[in-house]
Amino acid sequence: MNDEQAMSLFEHLAELRTRLLRALIALGLCTLLSFFFARSLLRAFIAPMGDNPPVALTPTEAVGTFMKVALIAGVTLSMPVIVYQALRFIAPGLTPQERRYLYIIVPGATISFVAGAAFAYFVMLPAAVPFLQNFLGDIIRQQWAIGKYISFVTDLIFWVGLSFETPLIIFFLAKLRLVSARMLWRNLRYAIVFVTILAAAITPTTDPFNMALVMAPLIVLYLLGIVLAWLARRGEKPVQQRKARSS
Repeated sequence: MNDEQAMSLFEHLAELRTRLLRALIALGLCTLLSFFFARSLLRAFIAPMGDNPPVALTPTEAVGTFMKVALIAGVTLSMPVIVYQALRFIAPGLTPQERRYLYIIVPGATISFVAGAAFAYFVMLPAAVPFLQNFLGDIIRQQWAIGKYISFVTDLIFWVGLSFETPLIIFFLAKLRLVSARMLWRNLRYAIVFVTILAAAITPTTDPFNMALVMAPLIVLYLLGIVLAWLARRGEKPVQQRKARSS
């Protein structure tokens, strides 16, 4: 019995190694591919600054920034493969119905992340960057370092893109019976407080307008998650299916 359990553990470790290796290969290939368009991507990141581009303060800052942009692009391109490999690893421990919904989440999460990243780039950055450039403009001359600016842009795009996946995560948790629409609605006020704190952390500025640009979609996404949680549990009968499988 112990030998069978040990063999099962070794099989899981071998499967984990295979999945990690495939994810790393995908990451490496996508990062190499990103070197061909990292320059154009860097231009797109700098575009909201207009006629006041950032500067490199150290001899290697430009090289390091280029490598960072290529790596971020590689992670973004390889993310569907990485998520797929992770799901393939945990799928054997799920029921067939849970597995089916899990595979729906992969393209849905990708689309949601892209939508959030587009919202951050096309809506938030054009509003935030001019505000920051002109803040105390009569006293302080704004001259931003390229490394700090790219970190600011990529962090903003990443966290906003990640937050746009909230409804899908709530839907899957509802399918697993870990949350319900009633519970989420009951805790709406606490969610609003959490969203306010999160928006304050994500928002690059301290003015109410830019903070509201983050808060409004996050609250809408939470409400959408409540609707999806209700749809996920709608029509389900209180039949103890898990007990029936185990017996």
